[in-house]
Amino acid sequence: MGKKLTIGLALAASGAALWAGTKAVSKPVKRPAKPFFEGEKPRVFAHRGGSDLAPESSLAAFQAAADLGVHGFEIDIRMTKDEELIVFHDQFIDRTTNGAGRVADYTLEELKEFDLGYHFRDLSGSQSFRDKGEKILSLKELFEAFPNHLFNIDMKEDPDTYEGSLMPSKLWRLIEKSGVEDRVLVTSFYDEQIDRFSLYAQERVAIGAGENEARKAFSLYKSGFGHLYHPRADALQIPVKYGVVPLDSQGFIEFLTSLNIHIDYWTVNDVETMDRLIRYGADGIITDRPDIAMQLLSND
Repeated sequence: MGKKLTIGLALAASGAALWAGTKAVSKPVKRPAKPFFEGEKPRVFAHRGGSDLAPESSLAAFQAAADLGVHGFEIDIRMTKDEELIVFHDQFIDRTTNGAGRVADYTLEELKEFDLGYHFRDLSGSQSFRDKGEKILSLKELFEAFPNHLFNIDMKEDPDTYEGSLMPSKLWRLIEKSGVEDRVLVTSFYDEQIDRFSLYAQERVAIGAGENEARKAFSLYKSGFGHLYHPRADALQIPVKYGVVPLDSQGFIEFLTSLNIHIDYWTVNDVETMDRLIRYGADGIITDRPDIAMQLLSND
């Protein structure tokens, strides 16, 4: 027992010395401010337009969310056969349209032949958008339709695919041509895609953290070595839990805020969790129920 205690004390002392040493030589590095984050907080981002209220990624969903007063939209993008960027989550069109097959095997014109409201059921269970003319949107069309809203854009294509290899450059050119640099935040689960996009954007666009970057931030914070974290992104969009690990502590939110990193939680659809996250200092809520979120903000 004595030997184990001695080893334990030595390890603890070594860890304390390492922490003190790194603390002395490392200073927190704040991210520079980006125009995307200016304005009131917290913000509500309608997830795929608010996919509990209207067909996801449809014009009807985005318009309904805009009418509720949301600050912006959380969207996913894919690339078509003719290399157009569309607002769409899945690799295949089967789940949300009356078509079948991969997005990448169709041109934009061909994709617009399918009914985006075909499978959607509203809160009462009715297929209220079937045959109502909802079509897949290009990202360009969405930018033009909502000139006063923010866009949180998730690049879905795998970087090892043909579509993924082109997406960062295609996205940057469209953002630049559309003049929406201050209204977009670009992210992806793939850190490699974010790195590729950043080579084009050169800090002119707000960047979200990929999965590895988010994990690094949380791990360093949790281990007490947060002072060693040098952020490579302006924002984290994370769930309330990752497996069984809670990510919604007030301490973690305050840690990110101290580095000028903005934190949004997805996909939060109940008022109790929304209220708690807002009280903890979260910058934004990404939700399928923008009606609930906006009602909560109006009551504050």
